[in-house]
Amino acid sequence: MFFKAHLKSLFPGLFLTTAIALIAKLVEQAERSLLGHGWIESLVFAILLGVVVRSVFGLAKPFHDGVRFCGKTVLEIAIVFLGASISAQALGQEGFGLIAAIVLVVCASLFLSFHIGRALGLSKHLSMLVACGNSICGNSAIAATAPVISAKSDDVAASIAFTAVLGVLFVFALPLVHVGLGLSAAQYGIFSGLTVYAVPQVLAATAPAGALAVQIGTLVKLIRVLMLGPVIFTLALMGGRKREVRLPLAQMVPWFIVGFVAMMAARSFGLIPEIALEPMRTISSFLTILAMAALGLSVDIRSVMHVGGRVIVAALLSLLVLCALGFLVLVILA
Repeated sequence: MFFKAHLKSLFPGLFLTTAIALIAKLVEQAERSLLGHGWIESLVFAILLGVVVRSVFGLAKPFHDGVRFCGKTVLEIAIVFLGASISAQALGQEGFGLIAAIVLVVCASLFLSFHIGRALGLSKHLSMLVACGNSICGNSAIAATAPVISAKSDDVAASIAFTAVLGVLFVFALPLVHVGLGLSAAQYGIFSGLTVYAVPQVLAATAPAGALAVQIGTLVKLIRVLMLGPVIFTLALMGGRKREVRLPLAQMVPWFIVGFVAMMAARSFGLIPEIALEPMRTISSFLTILAMAALGLSVDIRSVMHVGGRVIVAALLSLLVLCALGFLVLVILA
């Protein structure tokens, strides 16, 4: 009975996100027919359509559960399936050097972003929330950090509001970097994985550059996400709250990352039949478009109007610092 009621609560949001995903696919097909090339991927169209629907019409309560389900659970399943398209060779020759670079970028970005916020007059708590959201994984990092540092609800709302909008805008700008600087698919994947806020945004940003960019970008981003556990634990130690903080293992190492790595290992050892790879890619692709629609529906452009100017400047400067660190990594690995 409970399961049936839960499914019923998901249906309106699932219907809305599916409708937006299908429209996005149709728009992409129309684009290819008219222009002869898909300049904008259906993933990006899904985000745009979702943002427009949310900002113009709002999102009524009956849709919340289904949209949240698509933005989280459906996305996580899509990421697990994506792991089947990646072999261990996707990291190329960089290997452990790239992993070390990711860790150093996160640490440097945290330090610099925090001090940018403080220099602009933001409180320690708000500066740390912006730094964690910028350096690790956007809203998820902000939500996980807030209770550890006893951040005020206003600070959490301010940092999440602008991070959500800035993250989506950055997704649209990144392909210009790819074209303008002539980055290879692998380089663009690394740069996107190092700089984009959230996993779904990485998928959308790298899609125009091809499968290799998506694979490497996702891999780099997931390593960044794994930094959340150590960072939260360190903040707890610094605040003298080690005994009070009990970060769940599932938050330190999310299940979908374990599934992603398991799929990647299975592909590398030839445990997944070749005939199954294409259907798995198709499933992952459609589920990702659903998640993109949910991402767009979760962003209300109007919310930025309630965010202070100093928070906006701090987030923008922090993002520029992260981009500079990303370019430095590309230069070192070249």
